[in-house]
Amino acid sequence: MQVLIVDDDAAMRALLSSIVESQGYTVIAALADVVDPEMSLDIVAIGLVYAVAAGEKDVTVTMTMTSAACPVTELIVADIEERLATLLAHDVAVRVEIVWWPPWTPERMSGRARSAMGWD
Repeated sequence: MQVLIVDDDAAMRALLSSIVESQGYTVIAALADVVDPEMSLDIVAIGLVYAVAAGEKDVTVTMTMTSAACPVTELIVADIEERLATLLAHDVAVRVEIVWWPPWTPERMSGRARSAMGWD
């Protein structure tokens, strides 16, 4: 199993450029296509993805939301599951774990995302 943990801006940059593969398919690229509809930015750039564990028969995405009251959590999780299901073999289980520690902060955002929000 391959695990990538994202805990700072340098790790976020590494995440964006890394390839986490499961059966030859790029998981990170698929996650970068998932957009938070409230922020109009992808979940990787926002810094919501904390870790990806890719095994032979499963992929687990550990992530957070910007707020525990986020009204689009279910929508984002469903989008992740759908996108990964189209990439992975039918017998590969996709799990999305929502965690609240460490809490999300704007410092987790990529430079591109901070610029898009006018926060740089």
